[in-house]
Amino acid sequence: MTLSRYRFGIDLGGTKIEIAALDASGNIVLRERTPTPKQDYAATIQSIVDLVATAEAQLAASGSIGIAIPGTLSSRSGVVKNANSTWLNGRPLNTDLEMALERPVRLANDANCFALSEAADGAADGANVVFGAILGTGVGGGLVVRGSLVGGAHDIAGEWGHNPLPAARGEEIPGPSCYCGRQGCIETFLSGPALEASYAQRSGEYRPATDIAQRAKAGETLAQAILDQYQDRLARALGTVINLLDPDCIVLGGGLSNLESLYSGLPERVMAYAFMPETLPLIRRNRHGDSSGVRGAAWLWP
Repeated sequence: MTLSRYRFGIDLGGTKIEIAALDASGNIVLRERTPTPKQDYAATIQSIVDLVATAEAQLAASGSIGIAIPGTLSSRSGVVKNANSTWLNGRPLNTDLEMALERPVRLANDANCFALSEAADGAADGANVVFGAILGTGVGGGLVVRGSLVGGAHDIAGEWGHNPLPAARGEEIPGPSCYCGRQGCIETFLSGPALEASYAQRSGEYRPATDIAQRAKAGETLAQAILDQYQDRLARALGTVINLLDPDCIVLGGGLSNLESLYSGLPERVMAYAFMPETLPLIRRNRHGDSSGVRGAAWLWP
């Protein structure tokens, strides 16, 4: 096996672990995935090791490794914190992976990796200030300024999902309980499970988000009302992001970013909640889709 210019990016998700190899031009030349061993830290480490070994064997070359994680690595304690894959919290994941893989490893929050990928050569290519908003199993965010990730003093920059939902109304107070220990977090209203729970509570039946969107398109009044409510909540939350950061571009990612109805009228709604912007905010769907996490992880190495 030889050294190469390959960059390996790994997306450590709640349901799957995926690896991708990027060549010198940023093209993905290999992708593999495996189910995430939930609640099993040692098995998670081993799954990553196995993915790397398989990828390097197929390419007959090794390379740098960056990993997107569903939390963040504390620069002070060196352990994972704020991960919704809770079995990672309090663990020295970076150190353990470096020992297991026998090389340096770089870790970053998955939303940061998404934002970095889309700012580098994605939907926000050329923008100075980019906010990447993840709308999936959880709600996360990443901030890139002039091509560089902004982590902040406590490595939590961009974590808009754990602020209270802005302008909360009667039925939204105090809000659902969140795994972080609080109530009414943006994540509890804007995640995929939250959207599905809203529909289930009012219809009496569970439907996945894609089905709800299809029902709305077919004219079902309840599904349309649920998506309209979701978009209004999203607009309120993004309005606060604009007030704080005034980004050149907001890129939406995660499973819910694939819902076409999400984008109809969203900039106008956001503008109504933001503090007197002069033009409609630039809100785009991601360019790299499911590849953004692994691509951003790979780009953690220059």
